[in-house]
Amino acid sequence: MTGKGPQTTLPDFSISPRIDQVGVEERASRFTKRSIKNETKMNGLKLVLNMIDLTTLEGKDTAGKVKQLCYKAMHPHDAVPGIPTVAAVCVYPSMVSIAKKALEGSGIKVASVATAFPSGQASRAIKIADVKYAVQQGADEVDMVISRGKFHEGEYNFVFDEIAAVKEACGEARLKVILETGELGTYDKVRRASDIAMYAGADFIKTSTGKIQPAATMPVTLVMLEAIRDFYYKTGKMIGMKPAGGISKSKLALHYLVMVKEVLGDDWLNNHWFRFGASSLANDVLMQIVRAKTGLYQSANYFSAD
Repeated sequence: MTGKGPQTTLPDFSISPRIDQVGVEERASRFTKRSIKNETKMNGLKLVLNMIDLTTLEGKDTAGKVKQLCYKAMHPHDAVPGIPTVAAVCVYPSMVSIAKKALEGSGIKVASVATAFPSGQASRAIKIADVKYAVQQGADEVDMVISRGKFHEGEYNFVFDEIAAVKEACGEARLKVILETGELGTYDKVRRASDIAMYAGADFIKTSTGKIQPAATMPVTLVMLEAIRDFYYKTGKMIGMKPAGGISKSKLALHYLVMVKEVLGDDWLNNHWFRFGASSLANDVLMQIVRAKTGLYQSANYFSAD
């Protein structure tokens, strides 16, 4: 069950639920204290790897770098059988066609950032053109950024309308809406931005661009997961979640999965509904899987840096 567009009856976004900061941080910390058995840990590590959006978003990106990243996405570690692929490769719109061709037949999605990523500081016409170009090039998913300046000015309808327009421009491509939570300032604002994005038609809500700190944190992600849960209870529509930036260790990623399971349930524990935007996480997951299978750690030098 996915949202295809904005809802007809909208809440007053100026009165979104208030968030208890101490309570959220305390609840989030509890998820890091769960014990995970070895067999469950191995399954969890494979699931984490299969949820990663392997990403390169640099001004120095080249066709060769994107092709190398796509190869890694399809062949994370050929020496160890049974390792899944990642969920998607995320690139700039100019690199979408290259990634699409390199990933052909793999089942791995091509995601593209758009809407003047990462600042979001452009006219709506330019943002829409950016999205349409990415989709025309073959993007399966579009990661947009909200207009944080307008959000801070209280122009919630502007933010809503812009997301809805981008959703329409996406056509069949799924839309991930980046809130850039490190710039929002409070959990109350994170909740409000989450609600706006979902009611405007987001298929996913995403914490961060990965370009500023703080990026994803467990308390912020918990606030967003609870917003998804409440939206589901009200509408019956599932929305995906993508924490991005700041998650580089397997142990932390497993804590995130525990949180998803306990807040949203098993239906969200797959890469259709949950993603990690953390390319550096892939290598740590691979190191942990190899250690579990062989009893030995491999040096980080055995894995590509991308």
